[in-house]
Amino acid sequence: MRGPGLVNSRRVRRVAGRGFVSERGATALRRGARAAIGLVALAACARAPGVFSQRLGPYDIYAGSTAGRLSPAVRGDPQRVYVPNLGSDDVTVIDPKSFRAVDRFSVGHAPQHVVPSWDLRTLWVTGSADGGRPGSLTAIDPATGRPTCQIAVDDAYNMYFTPDGGSAIVVAEQRRTLEFRDPHTMALQFELPTPGCNGVNHADFAPDYSYAIFTCEFDASLVKIDLKRRQVAGYLHLSRRGMPQDIRSSPDGKVFFVANMITDGVSLIDGEAFREIGFIHTGIGAHGLYPSRNGRRLYVANRGSHLVTGPPRGPGSISVIDFASRKVVETWPIPGGGSPDMGNVSADGKTLWLSGRFDDVAYAIDTRTGAVRKIPVGHTPHGLTVWPQPGTHSLGHTGVMR
Repeated sequence: MRGPGLVNSRRVRRVAGRGFVSERGATALRRGARAAIGLVALAACARAPGVFSQRLGPYDIYAGSTAGRLSPAVRGDPQRVYVPNLGSDDVTVIDPKSFRAVDRFSVGHAPQHVVPSWDLRTLWVTGSADGGRPGSLTAIDPATGRPTCQIAVDDAYNMYFTPDGGSAIVVAEQRRTLEFRDPHTMALQFELPTPGCNGVNHADFAPDYSYAIFTCEFDASLVKIDLKRRQVAGYLHLSRRGMPQDIRSSPDGKVFFVANMITDGVSLIDGEAFREIGFIHTGIGAHGLYPSRNGRRLYVANRGSHLVTGPPRGPGSISVIDFASRKVVETWPIPGGGSPDMGNVSADGKTLWLSGRFDDVAYAIDTRTGAVRKIPVGHTPHGLTVWPQPGTHSLGHTGVMR
């Protein structure tokens, strides 16, 4: 065990000349050792905590993230789209005004998602364990659009935040574990195993923040997490089986929409009762879910394949679900074929940005007409984020804003 001012040189990495960080990892803690973190080294990743603001609408969880409702914390941040490229271990940065890539920088191995922090002052690139290599978390300063530091972790497929901002929840998919960490230094606080959830990956939260529901990709199931007791409240196996992916709540918080990549549609879940209540067919490979900025519609990215690694130029499309009627009201194909995956909606609500997972592009889709622009990026793009986004705080993923 090292003292608080010492750093294990094998765990230190410098990113873009901006700073050094160290994190002893979860392994030592699981063995009972309380690893001391190099506080001076971690200072490059630490920020002052933000101020928590309650959700604005008791019957509309998206009321605080409507078009143009930007927090003072993000004013001045340049408009950018950050695209993590899983296959080339880097991030492509796009200027959404010119629809051109303006920067590209290396990050940790297997970058999966770009996640806005709870206080909106850091964008975290999550890197999962892959091919025997450990994961990482790379911090981007949204004021400059550049990486500042990197922290080694066992596995970071995705990341969310507790509603009070007190913990980051690192989704260690391969370990079937949720790691609660300090949201600034990423020092491990404690672990919550989810043994019945093979492939734990995406989540959304109850309107009163009492629980969260995570999808279990390889079990065709969901796991409900009691956030007050911080324990597993139960598991739910989907009747249609398949591979559940992204999950988003209805505006009133009563129904959770779960994209299912194998069954080509969206399962409907009563969150309180934790039971399945319906299904909406959308398109081949239903994957990412993004509410419109007015909270009336849900955009469903249909990846065009049932395969984890599918062919390029497949029959990808976007389905538009009306929240009130729970029906598909529009379908927008990708011209020439494509593979729309993960992303989010621009701050003004006019553009849906999605990665083209098997086509090495990002899509900019006009939310009024469905017209598509394609921008070349790195290899195998995944969970891109648009920044800035409206809202007072982020609950994670590519922008679960409230």
